[in-house]
Amino acid sequence: MTDTITADELKAKIDRNEDFVLFDNRNPDDYENWHIGKAESMEYSATNDELRGDFDAYRDELDADTEIVTICAVGNASEAFGNWLEDRGYENVASVEGGMEAWSRVYDVVSIATRDDDVEIIQLQRRSKGCLGYVVGCKRTGEGAIVDPSRHTDQYLEVARTHGFDVTAIFETHIHADHLMTGGKRLRDELDVPYYLGSEIETRDPQFDYDPVEPNGTVDIGEVTIKGVHTPGHTTGSTSWLVEDEALMTGDTLFVESVGRTELQFEGGDAESASGVLYDTLQKLMSEPDTVKVLPAHFNVTDDGRYVGVTPGLPMKATVGHVRTHNEMVRMDREEYVRAAFENIPEKPPNYEEVIATNEGKRELESDEEADELELGPNRCAATEESVVGDD
Repeated sequence: MTDTITADELKAKIDRNEDFVLFDNRNPDDYENWHIGKAESMEYSATNDELRGDFDAYRDELDADTEIVTICAVGNASEAFGNWLEDRGYENVASVEGGMEAWSRVYDVVSIATRDDDVEIIQLQRRSKGCLGYVVGCKRTGEGAIVDPSRHTDQYLEVARTHGFDVTAIFETHIHADHLMTGGKRLRDELDVPYYLGSEIETRDPQFDYDPVEPNGTVDIGEVTIKGVHTPGHTTGSTSWLVEDEALMTGDTLFVESVGRTELQFEGGDAESASGVLYDTLQKLMSEPDTVKVLPAHFNVTDDGRYVGVTPGLPMKATVGHVRTHNEMVRMDREEYVRAAFENIPEKPPNYEEVIATNEGKRELESDEEADELELGPNRCAATEESVVGDD
């Protein structure tokens, strides 16, 4: 029987740059659509107990004691392939328990440095999808807020508890297109706390309860003030959250390495008009002080598992001053920006229409399994798959 390792153990092995071979046993289409950067495709059918990949291409590279890790969708095919390998004399094989679904629940937890010792910001990085969420805390009072949580709420509550914060509010930057917002709504109900979105979210006709914050309105978390900054363009209702003069949580409006896209809500000419709106929004954000940190809701993960312009496990941030100086698209004039925004648009996120409808409250999830299926794959909320931010 093949040994198993957890997805977190796989992450640690990758981070330590250990010497091992990772085989992805899903079908080639699923592999091409989304896989871990280190993985090689090796299809294996657990149903038929049949190898379908070309293992002969690797035989000369593998010794009996070569460390081999196998992964599939949920762990069945990878375990069967592990057994197949052991039957042929390979002695150091392990299957990833829970497969790519478990990989989609792996998080890095990173502290964001602040100038004010009473303000604490912790960034949660969902490694597989590139989703970023935050815990913001007031050290004086022990009150905390969660911003853009995923549906894996236990991770957020554990981070808040570990850092000594009692969660008193949930914030969302916008109606997301690539991951489900069920976590924020569940936290609202379980903790009986306000669930804040910018008041302009009404343009999306949301079918759920929320607490609206007017443009430039504020919410106090203990002695930490969070201001809502209306930032339309990516979506009509997008609101960024300014934490004191420390950090601006920009959602999918502005990323560390890119800018937001517009055609997930809009189509055709409306998407082009929205790009002009987003350009104006970005210029407004560039009027913030140079030292304010930009903290987005996503980082860019490509289909083949590359991280663009960022390193998981390190803070994913940039200052307004750095963005203003180095982001090529922010430095364009309006006409040039609108044209550039449509030159190299990535594919739309998988299942984005169903995800949006679910997040708007206009569609019900049937099961946790459906939620897993809807969220598989990386986010694609940036206007480009490549970095538009230059080096120092």
